[in-house]
Amino acid sequence: MKKTLLMILIFLTLFTSLGISSVRADDVKLAESAKSAILIEASTGQILFEKNADEKLHPASMTKMMSMLLIVEAIEDGVIEWNQIVQVSENASSMGGSQILLETGEKMSVRDLFKGVAIASGNDAVVALAETVAGSVNNFVSMMNKRAKELGLTNTNFKNPHGLDDANHYSSSRDMSIIARELVKHEEVLEYTKIYEDYLREDTDRKIWLVNTNRLVRFYDGVDGLKTGYTEEAGYCMTATAEKDGMRIIAVVMGEETSKIRNQEVSEMLDYAFAQYKVINLLKNKNFLGKYRVENGMEEYVRVVPDGEATIVKKKGDKDGDISYDVKLSSLKAPVKIGDNVGTLTIKEDGNNVKTLKLTVAKDVERANFINLFLRNVKDMIIGNMSLN
Repeated sequence: MKKTLLMILIFLTLFTSLGISSVRADDVKLAESAKSAILIEASTGQILFEKNADEKLHPASMTKMMSMLLIVEAIEDGVIEWNQIVQVSENASSMGGSQILLETGEKMSVRDLFKGVAIASGNDAVVALAETVAGSVNNFVSMMNKRAKELGLTNTNFKNPHGLDDANHYSSSRDMSIIARELVKHEEVLEYTKIYEDYLREDTDRKIWLVNTNRLVRFYDGVDGLKTGYTEEAGYCMTATAEKDGMRIIAVVMGEETSKIRNQEVSEMLDYAFAQYKVINLLKNKNFLGKYRVENGMEEYVRVVPDGEATIVKKKGDKDGDISYDVKLSSLKAPVKIGDNVGTLTIKEDGNNVKTLKLTVAKDVERANFINLFLRNVKDMIIGNMSLN
């Protein structure tokens, strides 16, 4: 292990060709009509621009980003399935605002209901899914607020899964961007939010045409989500995400006067981000740390890797700094699983900490049984005696 770490340190000393600069946008004129706005790079969470980003405001249907997050997590956890059939309750079918015209007792798959939320912002569809995941809307709202705390949201409180106005239903641009950043990690969500138009019940006499409420999906190259919103209290809101040249940007505006101004200002924010910044991956080879011995493991060695992407945001044209890594590993004892914290990798520029990633293992390693450990010790003793001779 000492030899491997020495090789890493030599490599890091030589690795000095990339760098970042601190990202500040205090003097940039963007989102001038919005009450609140924020612009971030998704892989790092780096803020490129913000305006009143912590002000508590009505989020309108951007609320559905948290609902979609819980729904897709429930699918991944096996609580519900994409092809599961949902029978629509009277509560869901009676929802006002934007809807996909569900009828009480109607049956529809989770996939089609999710499509109705992601594309057409259906309040009835999101309530039907909330009831399916949690048993009731109240239970689902409790899950939303619990997840908000887990994500570290400090200016958010949900009262419903759809975003219709309620005095105690609020969020902020910053919190919305954090939810969006978590949501885009689930790539299947973007397969739905990027659809501009589609149909539900296509082969029936109740066929409905869905058109994405996010017009930028069609009119801005690279946009593939996420969610618009409007109520009289909230004004026109939007969380948009776009990806170009390996960089994903998230832009949030709240409290715009018209949908036209909203779309224009979000487009300008995206233009600014893609024109001014780029993302650099400092660890294209995630296996550079090598393998390490696992105490009492079924397998003696396991590869250690960063848990996440070692990316940084750099302003185009900035002078390169010196990049180095600080690696700290704890002892590995079986059982150890993917996702377990076994150390940290700190990325530095010119000696200053830029980003810290958790280190984990590349595969699960179970604890060896007595017989395995006995045979291994015998093998080690034989090899040791042979080397002495």
